[in-house]
Amino acid sequence: MKKKLTLLFCLLACVVSAQAQFEKGKWLLNPAVTGLGLSYDTGVDKASFGVDVSGGVFLVDNVALLVRGGIGVNENGGDTDVYSLGVGGRYYFDQVGIYLGANVNVDRYDWGTADDTKFSFGLEAGYAFFLSRTVALEPGVYWNVNSDRSKFGLKVGFGFYF
Repeated sequence: MKKKLTLLFCLLACVVSAQAQFEKGKWLLNPAVTGLGLSYDTGVDKASFGVDVSGGVFLVDNVALLVRGGIGVNENGGDTDVYSLGVGGRYYFDQVGIYLGANVNVDRYDWGTADDTKFSFGLEAGYAFFLSRTVALEPGVYWNVNSDRSKFGLKVGFGFYF
């Protein structure tokens, strides 16, 4: 019984601490590690690893407008690197930290001997688990698709709320 009460108290504390973080006018900075060796790119048949950074402001309660940038490299020094810039948004459900996001990106593919630029669309879902009043651990899943590639993977990041 003590364990159940302790777990309930911890969950309640997380919900209460998250309430003030998604208000209009707050700022968000979100560096994340993507891929973690679990993503799969249907265009090159290789696993990948990447780093994303996004930042933005809450326009209204629970809705953030974000600008993002990222770099993705293929496993074992593969032959394709991807550089991304984009804009997007997130919606946080009911002030508890669960979010859904969408973004539009310009991706630059560098194959070493040839380059290509494509527009892509991405979706993400995750949870902001607050470690303190302004810092959250944010695991999530993402899906990114353009005219000839689709990528699904996991990411882990930190959210800094100001």
